[in-house]
Amino acid sequence: MAAPLHAKTAFSPTQVDDGAGSTTAVAQWQMQSSAKAQQSGAAISSSGFSTHGWYPVSGRATVMAGLLENGTYKNVFYSDNLRAVQVPDASGNLFVNPWWYRTEFTLARNAAGMHTLLRTNGIIASADVWVNGHQVADHAAVAGAYPVHLLDVTRWVHAGNNVLALRVHPADPRRSLSIGWVDWNPTPPDNNMGPWRGVDIVRSGPVELRFPQVTPTLSLPDLTHAALTVKVQARNLDTVAHEVTITGTVAGVSLRQTIRLAPGQTQTVSFTPQTDPGLDLDHPNVWWPVGMGAHPLYALQMSATVDGAVSDRAETRFGIRSVSSKLTKQGYRQFLINGKPLLIRGAGWAPDMFLRDNPKRMEAEFSYIRNLGLNTIRSEGKLENSRFYDLADRDGIMVLAGWECCDKWESAAKTGGAPWDAADLKVAQASMASEARLLRNHPSVIGFLIGSDNALPPAVAKMYVDTLHAEDWSTPIIAAASAQATAETGPSGMKMSGPYAWVPPSYWYADKLGGAFGFNSETSAGADIPRLEDLVRMLSPQEQEALWKYPELRQYHASAAWSPFASIAPFDTALAKRYGAPKDLADYVAKAQLDNYDNTRAQFEAYNAHMDAANPSTGVIYWMLNNAWPSLHWHLYDYYMNPAGAYFGAKKANEPVHIQYSYDTHAIMLVNQTSTREHGLNASIRVRNLDGRVRYQQQLHDINLAGSSARQLATLPMPAGLSPTYFVELELTSADGKPVSRNVYWLSTQADKLDWAHSNWYLTPVTQYADLTALQSLPAATSEAKATMRREGSDNVVTVTLSVPASARTVALFQHVSIKQSAHGKLALPILWSDNDVTLWPGESITLTARYAGQGTAAPVIEVGGWNVPTRSFPIVVGSQSNASQGKPR
Repeated sequence: MAAPLHAKTAFSPTQVDDGAGSTTAVAQWQMQSSAKAQQSGAAISSSGFSTHGWYPVSGRATVMAGLLENGTYKNVFYSDNLRAVQVPDASGNLFVNPWWYRTEFTLARNAAGMHTLLRTNGIIASADVWVNGHQVADHAAVAGAYPVHLLDVTRWVHAGNNVLALRVHPADPRRSLSIGWVDWNPTPPDNNMGPWRGVDIVRSGPVELRFPQVTPTLSLPDLTHAALTVKVQARNLDTVAHEVTITGTVAGVSLRQTIRLAPGQTQTVSFTPQTDPGLDLDHPNVWWPVGMGAHPLYALQMSATVDGAVSDRAETRFGIRSVSSKLTKQGYRQFLINGKPLLIRGAGWAPDMFLRDNPKRMEAEFSYIRNLGLNTIRSEGKLENSRFYDLADRDGIMVLAGWECCDKWESAAKTGGAPWDAADLKVAQASMASEARLLRNHPSVIGFLIGSDNALPPAVAKMYVDTLHAEDWSTPIIAAASAQATAETGPSGMKMSGPYAWVPPSYWYADKLGGAFGFNSETSAGADIPRLEDLVRMLSPQEQEALWKYPELRQYHASAAWSPFASIAPFDTALAKRYGAPKDLADYVAKAQLDNYDNTRAQFEAYNAHMDAANPSTGVIYWMLNNAWPSLHWHLYDYYMNPAGAYFGAKKANEPVHIQYSYDTHAIMLVNQTSTREHGLNASIRVRNLDGRVRYQQQLHDINLAGSSARQLATLPMPAGLSPTYFVELELTSADGKPVSRNVYWLSTQADKLDWAHSNWYLTPVTQYADLTALQSLPAATSEAKATMRREGSDNVVTVTLSVPASARTVALFQHVSIKQSAHGKLALPILWSDNDVTLWPGESITLTARYAGQGTAAPVIEVGGWNVPTRSFPIVVGSQSNASQGKPR
């Protein structure tokens, strides 16, 4: 292993905020393998111990994250470089021994009555804890990725400099309740060992406040009243009794209660409308999911006073809303928010592969979720910290949280799987309690899946449900993401019947397996190919060639090596059959973008179309939203946050008000995802030959569309003289003529045919492919672009008008617009587009807008290219500074 590099900044002790009720996060550690640091915990946690040669790392670094911070390994996301990290070096395997994490913190004073507590927020897999030469906890007590442990270390600390050391034990998700990655990506070499959620130093007086919560009960259906129940846990940290006064404010209501606590006693203090009538609110500000209303939040502040002095403080934020669910006639789960049913349109979340904490990136990812038109994220394990849920609350994005599949979390549920022992049950119960306390105040959280691929054994399921109820959990508890049940939760109301690999767009309209009915908890057509610039920076030249030329070869960046998804042959076969064999990598990527757009759009559109059907669709989770590392599989945007075909296909389908085509019935549908009724809409329908000639058209006027609904508008005939490959062009405008939705399909008179009888858990074979190869014969198209830019705060907002001259000979198919920071600079990423990957015929134009963070002083340019449109650069005319926020793509 290479020697550690010098840190960007020198290590310095953490200065602890000394006020009662303060929390100070450990910002830095020094880290070393116990194979090299062989001294005792008493020695390592003593003042003056030499950490020469140790790695300075950030406060939430796993071992691998810390090594990467120090430059120990280079380009681990390129090609198969990660494999080399797993090869033992001269000192042996780096990750089979415990690792030490050591830090120092300074207390300004250690006044009488003040207590110092260590709060570990989750450690993978477990840790022995030492303070100033004393062991204060062992790894049996501090174990698990999710349990929060609070250790009173007052007797071992002093004013001035103090030392904290963790001896972190190796992780293995097959043997411990930690974090595993299954087939999402390669296994991190360290199995994510380390204090991944960080450690805090907490200061309190003799009585500590913990776990503040507000449980609202909203009147339905009028939403005119909300009864708030406020609770907080008070704990006497002293060896003598104390009288403590708990005060607080919430929604403008003052709260006060005095209690007496015996030494070491813990008591939950409650405030209800019966004790405090002001907690019965009239006309509350109600929290709604995105697209259904605003997302207001309330604050709760509380404090504990002992002998006239503030002993501790606690606070939280919450939203007033109601979440419930019911089963449809067919047995599928339907969520209701504030009494109103809605279609869950979501995707599966993945954190960084090494669990690196990046607040700026997380903020950008939420901007993408909004921009995609999604309303839900599903977390299958890899549960995030409070910042994630704060962003979801702010943006109205619902969260379906739950435990993960396929490793220790579900081992007891599998036939022949390893049963849990008493230690496992203890960690699992502590994990559930800690997550419940973290999640229960967040209005964005609408349920918890106690199982993923499998329902759990009765004893484990009961433990989870009892723990959630003990923590006042108020939203649905779901047995599993699959069609299973437990006695405590009843049927899951979910299906997990695939697919996970390539199927044609028409698949989604079927009445079987993963088709658009019920609640599909995880599904997609598999491979999602990044744009060319990203493939070049993630794949070696040999891997790039294999991608388009040798589809049977397994790709390291597709999935885990043992997984069937390590080969993307089903996708590559379909691409060659439907669009023609790729000629080179660029041709392969161009065809992949068409397919990813078409298929992802169809998946969401099919569920949209059937939200009001006799066997209704109630939810769909695209598998997945993002990736933990650069991947060829399962994402709506790639690791580099470069939106491609799948992104814009999903965005198109999830427009607030949308016009769409149905692959099964040839129906033209209107979908309204908002709660507002639309009046006076106008629709234009055209069917065009490959050469652009209109073979059929229809104009429909003065259309009304109820909120949260779908309706059929027309059925397309098959016009005479239609070319084997043809287009359907749909436009929807408002009563005053403004564009509302525009949608273009490329279709074949030869249908894809599915072999349902030979389906497996991840795909349905195809016996006949649609023939879209004629698209290769389209002549080169001419497209013009004009772009202007204005500044809004720290963002650049670019307006692009694309047009095809009336004199042009052909369609300009699937034009993609990108922005570079300068003529030869990097792409402007992350970026929010109002639309992209657009198709225009001669005489047509469209205006797009984009928003991204302004950087530097170089003049940005736009690049426009497409299926049959040669790539060209166009200058951007720069306008004036503005503080306005209108026109923001969301």
